[in-house]
Amino acid sequence: MAFFLETLFGGLMTGMLYSLVALGFVLIFKASGVFNFAQGAMVLFAALAMARFAEWLPKWTGIDNPWLANIGAFVIAGLIMFVVAWFIERLVLRHLVNQEGATLLMATLGITYFLEGVGQTIFGSEIYSIHIGMPKDPVFVLESMFEGGVLVNKEDLIAALIAAALVALLTLFFQKTGTGRALRAVADDHQAAQSIGIPLSRIWVIVWTVAGMVALVAGMIWGSKLGVQFSLATVALRALPVVILGGLTSVPGAIIGGLIIGVGEKLSEVYLGPYVGGGIEIWFAYVLALVFLLFRPQGLFGEKIIDRV
Repeated sequence: MAFFLETLFGGLMTGMLYSLVALGFVLIFKASGVFNFAQGAMVLFAALAMARFAEWLPKWTGIDNPWLANIGAFVIAGLIMFVVAWFIERLVLRHLVNQEGATLLMATLGITYFLEGVGQTIFGSEIYSIHIGMPKDPVFVLESMFEGGVLVNKEDLIAALIAAALVALLTLFFQKTGTGRALRAVADDHQAAQSIGIPLSRIWVIVWTVAGMVALVAGMIWGSKLGVQFSLATVALRALPVVILGGLTSVPGAIIGGLIIGVGEKLSEVYLGPYVGGGIEIWFAYVLALVFLLFRPQGLFGEKIIDRV
């Protein structure tokens, strides 16, 4: 039972990190109807910016405190993501209003290659590290219930708590603030939102900035765990089944979908892996996503789209 709980906790914590990346897809699709293939590149670009500025700031300012360097690097990377969002709206989205979905999808592919190329040019292509002080040692919990306790990785636990806190803040932002309600109005109907005076361009800048900040936090956490390297952009591919499972238009769906995928990967690897030769953790999520595409394409919480002729 203790081993089952260890696997379950590990899956839940990994799933929370998947949810964080999936949230970027959902936010942009809700507000603009664009499936943002650039989300992985945004995670990489933000992580590169933070890693490199955390390295450069002590050299430029003489500050030896790593906490101050990380905070400064986080703020600078956040400002950079705001500038990226502004340029995306001004140079790309503004000229593609009311275009076909395929056109917008190709635009996000172009943004992907642009961010990867610019990131490599400015920040370099080596493997960089982000040290944000998260403990690496495991901890034993529930020792009174199970002999020896249940092993939990402290780093994964703290990362999952950070991701959960950010998701909660974004949920409150969407539900309780005027800007959040405006974002939801734009998501429901662009033209109707414009007709009542909601500035579409400003809303798009805001939502891409929020997605950029989500990418920054995701990049910081994944970069701390795996190192900041160009393969970090593929983290977004691990989040695609989460989006399909939870629904492209549902923030709660991104959370629950991430938890289901995370737990499913871990449990399937442990309990089904020995029977199928291992490696099931790599493809389990995609098979589950394929099943949902066949029988419930809108996902668990997504909206069913009906086109009237």
